[in-house]
Amino acid sequence: MAITLLHLSDIHMGSGSSHGRVNPVTGLNSRLEDFTQTLARCIDRAVEESVDLVLFSGDAFPDATPPPVVQQAFAKQFRRLVDAQIPTVLLVGNHDQHSQGQGGASLCIYRTLGVPGFIVGDRLDTHAIETHQGPVQVVTLPWLTRSALLTRPEMEGLSMAEVHRQLIERLRVALEGEVRRLDPKVPSILLAHAMVDTAQYGAERFLAAGRSFTIPMGLLARPCFDYIALGHVHKHQILSQQPLMLYPGSIERVDFSEEQEEKGYVLVSLEKGQAQAQFCPLPVRPFRTLKIDVSDSDNPQADLLEAIVVADLEQAIVRLNVRLRPDQLDQLDTNALEQALHHAHSYSLNPLLVSQLSRPRLPELAADDQREPIAALKAYVAHQQDLSEIADDMIEAAQALLAGEVIPRPTTDRSMAEEPGAEDPPEPSRQLRLL
Repeated sequence: MAITLLHLSDIHMGSGSSHGRVNPVTGLNSRLEDFTQTLARCIDRAVEESVDLVLFSGDAFPDATPPPVVQQAFAKQFRRLVDAQIPTVLLVGNHDQHSQGQGGASLCIYRTLGVPGFIVGDRLDTHAIETHQGPVQVVTLPWLTRSALLTRPEMEGLSMAEVHRQLIERLRVALEGEVRRLDPKVPSILLAHAMVDTAQYGAERFLAAGRSFTIPMGLLARPCFDYIALGHVHKHQILSQQPLMLYPGSIERVDFSEEQEEKGYVLVSLEKGQAQAQFCPLPVRPFRTLKIDVSDSDNPQADLLEAIVVADLEQAIVRLNVRLRPDQLDQLDTNALEQALHHAHSYSLNPLLVSQLSRPRLPELAADDQREPIAALKAYVAHQQDLSEIADDMIEAAQALLAGEVIPRPTTDRSMAEEPGAEDPPEPSRQLRLL
């Protein structure tokens, strides 16, 4: 009989509160309610399907010290797995650890409390688990940092590349030790929170910069493992079919960098020698970015409202990236914009002010234009109404410069008193003033 397991990852319960609002009925941030509801859907499926095992591959919270209300929301959902007698493995991710990996992890409280059927993976270890469909072996590989290795005297003076090589080699040896403990007759799983070198990374790579290292896929993709359950990368992706290695991705969108990513979890059918996975998408709150350029508009308010009306923003988290000139700011009616956005869940207006001095390139003056300089100048000033009064003088001066002629200094009105004996100040040329 195949063992059925539900694999989810990167819950980040309590993230994104800045994109939410307070629910007046519950007093909770609406984004916390979103994350709780999405997690509940995952647990619902595990209970309804009577899965044999639940694997969580790390990053329960945004950090290692979540507020009590966030801890309670997380615990309330996972308690349902205890009641359903579904064994569960909670792996420690980078966000679950205290700074530099020291001081324990937020999920270790479940081991301290002795929660029935719960295993906390905060170290490289092998766990034998008895399910309704038979035994399974799970090797836990939590998030690893360089910090412990860097403090060793033998690491002093080594480059980061050499430290990385040393860490990978030590991981190789330690993982080999766990592999040799495995029963070859029992299905085996590697549960890891890691950056695999062949993965398509998103924002999570930069959030962990300087505190992590990349693990070669070949180090983890060993034939002794029937399924390799990964966490950390928020985009669902399959890295290997044999053995099956994948990231389920995060269960909710954390920010706008994940606007286009589908969110969900996977259901896996596991037998010795093979695993099959089904990605299960979740109906999460949409993020929408509207990029609107009204810098050339005579009526920026009307153009903004029109763009908002035709967009699908129902209950979405919206950001308006608006290009406009500084003089157009006073033409915007924020009350009207708020009324137009009332059907969005939340929104932000991000104006990008376009300098009036930096004008868009004229189509007829493309970078590969081959016309003569004077012809190009004539085409340019013809489109600049504010230069109409001096256009002829500009062209005449340009022609003189190209001909190598000396341009006479214009006369000036010296109405200001000068100190006796003072020399005449140098008069800037007409060309410099025009530039």
